[in-house]
Amino acid sequence: MSNSDSISRAALKKITPGVSAAMGSLHGAAVSAAQDAKVEPEILELVRIRASQINGCAFCLDMHTKDARAQGETEQRLYALNAWRETPFFTERERAALALTESVTLVHDGHVPDAVYAEAAAVFDEAQVAALIWAVTVINAYNRIAIATRMVPGAYQPAQKKS
Repeated sequence: MSNSDSISRAALKKITPGVSAAMGSLHGAAVSAAQDAKVEPEILELVRIRASQINGCAFCLDMHTKDARAQGETEQRLYALNAWRETPFFTERERAALALTESVTLVHDGHVPDAVYAEAAAVFDEAQVAALIWAVTVINAYNRIAIATRMVPGAYQPAQKKS
């Protein structure tokens, strides 16, 4: 079904602006926690992209692959992200973050195994693990919002870097 064949969906920002603002505040707080914990921005984008791949969120994939490219991410790594375990392109920290992302996103499938959590805790400190869990939680919520309201990908452009 194409987006043009879809029924009109609720405009959440317009209909529930308070909830939308609260979601924006949660996102901002999660970003601040990651910055404070010194989680690499590149890892955060990989986490957002991987969760969006799992959830099938075209809008968020469009946004976060563009943001990742704007931060200098390579095409090779973006193309291989869906098969990250099979490639040599990702660091130990990135692999731990991606495994945690998959476990939290697919929490219905075995919860978050101790081995996955331990792998993350071995390369991230407690504040960084907490920030990653928040980042994964927020992108999963945004994926669900974008999918439920059929947000259309394509128009998003990353902010220009200030010189």
